[in-house]
Amino acid sequence: MDVNAAVAAAAAIAGLLTGVIAMLAFRWSERDLKRPTRTSLRPDSNAALPPGVDTVLSVLSSSAVVLDESDGVVKASSAAYALGLVRGGRLAVEPMLNMARDTRRDGEIRQVELDLPRRGTGRGDTLAVSARVAPLGSRLVLLLVEDLTEARRIEAVRRDFVANVSHELKTPTGALSLLSEAVMDASDDPEAVERFAGRMQIEATRLTNLVQELIDLSRVQNDDPLEDAEPVKVETLVAEAIDRCRQQAGSKQIT
Repeated sequence: MDVNAAVAAAAAIAGLLTGVIAMLAFRWSERDLKRPTRTSLRPDSNAALPPGVDTVLSVLSSSAVVLDESDGVVKASSAAYALGLVRGGRLAVEPMLNMARDTRRDGEIRQVELDLPRRGTGRGDTLAVSARVAPLGSRLVLLLVEDLTEARRIEAVRRDFVANVSHELKTPTGALSLLSEAVMDASDDPEAVERFAGRMQIEATRLTNLVQELIDLSRVQNDDPLEDAEPVKVETLVAEAIDRCRQQAGSKQIT
């Protein structure tokens, strides 16, 4: 599956689940208005959630955080803690907190993509996430966060791979063009024609291999794109690169 399509599908699923939770919350809030309001909500307490919401949150792949009227964390998934979204019973990401406050104020569903610093690496790495906030009843706010880091990395690999292969395609196609001209010029010299034909076969094989590499691009989207990795000899790669350029260099009298 294409990475952009995968990200769009994940966003659609998150939106659908948000709608289901919001519907449950609306029914709960109608009943809540008919009885006295509870005096307090215990942080990370299932009792504060609308019926059925905790079950839905438990099966979500997204990181989920539920906030109360004072921005306290009522419920947070283990994934939310793992990403560093929640610390000390509070939402630790300021842009998400501001978005939750805006949603609590006007009831509008909001979504944003953020690059967050990754804690504990010491290398300045960032975490790419998509955050979606929706009202949950009359008092709570639901935050769903998708980790897009791996999807972004795969997309970057795919983009670089296509750019590099597109550039590499110019070498064998250019060599084939030069060799075909050489064959025409040497039509009266069988030995030269045979030599050039052999070179054309080599360049055609290289072109076929490059096309196959484009087909193999889909492997990058596996869970472990390097699962079939094997060592290669650097000197072999260098020799192939030199040989690949020899025909074009010779046509320009470069030795």
